[in-house]
Amino acid sequence: MSETRKLAAILAADVVGYSRLAGVDEDRTLARLRALRSDLVDPTIAVHIGRVVKRTGDGALVEFRSVVDAVRCAIEVQNAMLERNAGVPPDRRIEFRIGIHIGDIVEESDGDLMGDGINIAARLEGIAEPNGIYLSGAAYEQVRDKLKEEFEDLGDKELKNIARPVRVYRVAFDRHIASVSTVPDLSGGRLAPPDKPSIAVLPFQNMSGDPEQEYFGDGIAEDIITALSKLRGFFVIARNSTFAYKGRAPDIRQVARELGVRYVLEGSVRKGGERLRVTGQLIDSASGSHIWAERYDRPATDIFALQDEITANVVAAIEPQLYAAENLRLQSRPPESLDAWGCVVRAMPFIWTWVSQVDDTGINLLKRAIELDPGYARAHSLLAWIFATRVTLGNMDYERGMSHGLVVAQRAIDLDPEDPWAHMAAGYVYTLSRRFGPAVEELNEALQRNPSFAYARAILAVAYGYAGLAEEGYRQLEIARQLSPRDYSQAANFSIEGLCHLVAYRYEEAVTAERRAVQFRPDFGSAWRTLAASAGLAGDLEIAREALAECRRLQPGISIAWVEKYYPLIRAEDRSRYIEGLRRAGLE
Repeated sequence: MSETRKLAAILAADVVGYSRLAGVDEDRTLARLRALRSDLVDPTIAVHIGRVVKRTGDGALVEFRSVVDAVRCAIEVQNAMLERNAGVPPDRRIEFRIGIHIGDIVEESDGDLMGDGINIAARLEGIAEPNGIYLSGAAYEQVRDKLKEEFEDLGDKELKNIARPVRVYRVAFDRHIASVSTVPDLSGGRLAPPDKPSIAVLPFQNMSGDPEQEYFGDGIAEDIITALSKLRGFFVIARNSTFAYKGRAPDIRQVARELGVRYVLEGSVRKGGERLRVTGQLIDSASGSHIWAERYDRPATDIFALQDEITANVVAAIEPQLYAAENLRLQSRPPESLDAWGCVVRAMPFIWTWVSQVDDTGINLLKRAIELDPGYARAHSLLAWIFATRVTLGNMDYERGMSHGLVVAQRAIDLDPEDPWAHMAAGYVYTLSRRFGPAVEELNEALQRNPSFAYARAILAVAYGYAGLAEEGYRQLEIARQLSPRDYSQAANFSIEGLCHLVAYRYEEAVTAERRAVQFRPDFGSAWRTLAASAGLAGDLEIAREALAECRRLQPGISIAWVEKYYPLIRAEDRSRYIEGLRRAGLE
């Protein structure tokens, strides 16, 4: 086996008291450690160009190009751990200790490292206190004038199996540790909410008396905070601040004042036998009213899968509720007094109505938002959406609407490639342009950025339906409904269901679904159109003619030629059947 000698910076880390933690609950401890590695430790190592040489149960040995990179990585990890452990009982915390050294090492052909350089880093880690970072004198000399952190000289230390004493330094951030670890007194705080949806997620209360459910409730709250933080346009209070209320029964309005938020999400966890019940409620602190509430009853078989499911459902459900609540709050303001965010919120009712309209209020509000903030990606994406929707409802010239919609959607992506709404809008425009491949690609991009994005999932169902892949479209729609069972766009979901049934030759089911859609939104033009086609194919000509009459009321210029040229069904055979149904209804 060949060997290579080189100079390298080595970081050694392990979990303090791992055996004790594992002895109390090995499965839970392992799961938490794996989550920390995937969510925090490994990404931070990658950012600082480190290489994990080996893992030793609860520990790791990492090689860096420089000591500066190694120390910055260690500080970032330890600071993040201090935040994650705030509010967690001391005997349940996962705490790292870290040792760093630079020295001569031997690299074997399989990438493993050997030598005193490794041993010294490991021995430094062994003497470090919880949350501590210890450096050898050699490592300290590499960073002493390059980092803003202070270092404390601990003097020469005898290390096990190391021939000579080693000078040891520690990163001195004790005061920071104390400030993070102590629960703050919030009783006198008064913060004004920002002028956009602001929310605090309180720890979910354990109502069962089972200590295991304490972990579960905390995990749900943490996951919801993380998921909401990824949504553009929301101000989400960090875990440290909200978990300061753990074990208390605070007044919601007081919490909102102290944290400077308008909305507070609270919940509870209760276990009975082999089942878990999780409840959640979203409260408007200004009025004290509940704007959303839900209960989830599930078998307590796979706790972590259940935690993920409930988190996804909660986030998918409350996002549209927050927008709706914000719209009510801003309705009393004149448009000229609104900022870009306010213009977007006020425009939303004109976007999601799914009804034929000539009123340009929504378009004008979005254009005003872009005028106020040309870099506002959300305003661009929604403007693209409204153009495409008008085309499919027959209220805008196809070429103008689609070409302009695609340009504006691409502009939204260029401005903020991480905004899922931008990718959803682009996917929707591609869908209506019969460009299935790019549509699915953009919609999947949206879902990668926000897996709880129920609306993007529903539009993905539309894309599959128009492509003739009815069963996959129906499957995606069911996921969207699971994510947001009380969605404000139920009319659209029923119409999508009807489309998938029609494509799959289930005409009677299509009629039933489309009738539900127009019951929710009587001016839903494209739903009336698909109802007319479905009823015509099902042989129910009375319903077909009535639906066509409504369709003509909303889209006076509809014709067989328009459907043939512009309706988004991709496969010629599906489009021919659709047209045949409309012909039976009386369309020429």
